[in-house]
Formats: sequence, structure tokens, C-alpha cells
Amino acid sequence: MSGAAPSGPLVGLRVLEAANMAAGPFVASLLGDFGADVIKIEHPVHGDPMRQWGPFKEGIGLTWKVAARNKRLITLDLNRPRGQELFKRLVAKVDVLVENFRPGTMERWGLGYDALCKLNPGIVMVRVSGYGQQGPYSQRPGYGTVAEAMTGIPSFTGFPDGPPVLSAFALADTVAALFGALGALMALVERQRNGDSQGQMVDVSLFEPLFRLVESQAIGYDQLGIVKQRRGNRLEEDAPRNAYRASDGVWITISASSDQTFRRLMQAIGRPELGTDPRFADNACRVKNQDELDQVIAQWFAGRTCAEAESVLEAADVVAGPIFDIEGIFAHPQYAARQAIVEVSDEAFGLLRMQGVVPKLARTPGSVRFPGQDKGAQNEAVYVGELGLSRDELASLRADHVI
Repeated sequence: MSGAAPSGPLVGLRVLEAANMAAGPFVASLLGDFGADVIKIEHPVHGDPMRQWGPFKEGIGLTWKVAARNKRLITLDLNRPRGQELFKRLVAKVDVLVENFRPGTMERWGLGYDALCKLNPGIVMVRVSGYGQQGPYSQRPGYGTVAEAMTGIPSFTGFPDGPPVLSAFALADTVAALFGALGALMALVERQRNGDSQGQMVDVSLFEPLFRLVESQAIGYDQLGIVKQRRGNRLEEDAPRNAYRASDGVWITISASSDQTFRRLMQAIGRPELGTDPRFADNACRVKNQDELDQVIAQWFAGRTCAEAESVLEAADVVAGPIFDIEGIFAHPQYAARQAIVEVSDEAFGLLRMQGVVPKLARTPGSVRFPGQDKGAQNEAVYVGELGLSRDELASLRADHVI
């Protein structure tokens, strides 16, 4: 296994990942970025379906290189008695277990929290599922797309004359993973405060974390009966806020909802009188008169290239910026200065570039030590080197298709 030694505030923390696809594995990935020793279990035959996600280079899925970074990979069939016994031995040695099977599956295998905490009372078990461990939907299969729809967010995302719009990436999964990692760390802090004697279960659904982000939706409906509608790139809460097309075809976004920022914008585009116009006197007025305001702003952008517009707005201290694609991101100096994209050595492809570690800790930063590896790459290191199995036992497990 190539890569630098682990670094970060979680060095010494041991994590066992029994999860596939997006949300559960991303919980462990976030912990691994900051130094946790993550052992990822895959089925010996099928592996993690994320391996089959494109884009592909020479038949190898590039998504896997990012999704399984900083993880030691082993194979194990949890549906087999010998596999379950090995799993219990692994659980006894770790601090955090991450799983994302359908609720009840781990219990059916004798590997639920009640059973595992008897083997390791301090275990923190992060359980990610579509709808949570309880409730009428708990036994339904859960995927991020459907979970996102359940939050209501697509109902108010998109343009008024178009259909609801789903995100173009695994939004619900990754947000759930952020809350899962947060839950794991909170449980570890509580465990340490109480003498490291008792862990707990962390129950994360795919829909609740994303629903938590839309703060005003529930209270707005509860108190005022508001059902938020699609408004394109506008917001009901502040104006002006939109994307405007420059003369060279580049789209530029602005956000100028405070009165002071709005007046600076109007000064910059040569319409200072609108800064005190009663129609736009405050944010509430501007929201009511967005059509007229957007027409003025869009006309100004249409007469300038992106670079020209940016230069004027930056000089006026107006909050604005172009909508980047990935080509622009790779070329942008701010991304370079922040090391938001890092180089990682890979046995198959040499140097790879992928997202860096977030957030940036001043004293104990995390790191990307190595990308996703081949299935079962660390079987011998873990089973022989750490669990103490003999090579004959390892061969027997392989022959029996347990690993």
C-alpha cells in the first residue's frame, strides 16, 4: 500500500466499514481523510457496486479511486457463519462501525448493535439507511434520489414553467454522510467524557439530514401556510439573486440582498438612482419587484464580457462570480492556492488529481494518502497480520468463498 503515513486529529481511531455505494462509505471516507484507520469490507464476489461507476479509464472506474481513498480493503461475506465470526473479531478491535444495510439485516445475521456492544461496549455504530431504523418506511430500499424527492427540495428547485429538478450528484447521500460523521464524532466525545466505557448507536436516514438544511420550510408552512414554489435562480427571501449571461456567453451570479450591497451594485452598473428608488428601497421591496430589477441588471451584463463585468464589480466590492465548469475549476488560482485539488500517487495511472481534504485544520491537517485499491488488497495484512490467522486458515477461507 503506497502513500504517506496517516496524519490528522483522528490518527489512532479505528473504523470498520460494512457499507456499499455512497452514503455509508462517505462517512468512513471523511474520517479516513483525517487520519482514522479505515478497514472497508466488500463482498468477495460482487464487491462494492461503486466500483462500476464511471467514468472509466482502461476499464477501471475512476469514481472508485476517490470513494475508497485512505481505506484498507478486505473481502468478507457477512451472510456466512464463518464470515460473521470474523466480523465479530474485527468489531472487537475498532472504535466505529459504519453500516448501511436495510434495517433488520444486521440483526438477522446476529450482528445488530445489541449483540456487538456485548463484544465491544465502546463501539459507536453508525447506521445509515434510506428512512431510518424505525417508521412505516424503514423496510423500504433507500436511495438518495428518492430521499431527495422526499425532502421537498426538488419541488421548489427549477424554473416555474419546468418540472421539478433533482441534483446532478449524490446530494442526499453526501449530506447524510456529513451528519453521520458528525454523529460518530459526537458519540466518541461523549464516550471519552464518560470514561470510554460505553458507545452508542447513531441512526442516520438519507432524507432527514437534507431536510434539516431547508430551515424555513417547516416553520414557514406551520405558521403561515407557505408552500415554496420553483423560482429558477431567484430566491423568495432576497433580491437581487440570479445568474446573468455576459456577452461572451459566460453566466455570472450575484447576491446583493443587503441595502448597502445593493446600492454598491447600482452604483457599479451606472444606475445609482435605483439605489434609493422606492421600488427597491429594501430587500422586501426588491423581492416584490424582481422582474424590473432583473431586467436592468441582465441588460448591463449582456453588454460586457465576463472579465469586464468581474473587473467592474470587484472594484465596487460587489459579491459576484462566474459559474465554473470543471475545466475552469482546474485552471483557477483560488483552487490552487487552497489546495482544493490534490495530486495522489496511483499504481495504475501514476498521478491522479482529486478533491482535497475539507476542512483545513491548522495544526493537525488531514491528507489523501492513497486512492481506492483492488478488491481484497489488504486481506493478508488484516487477517494474518492483525487477527492472527494462519496462511492455511486464509487459504481455507478463500476456498470456502468467505473472503
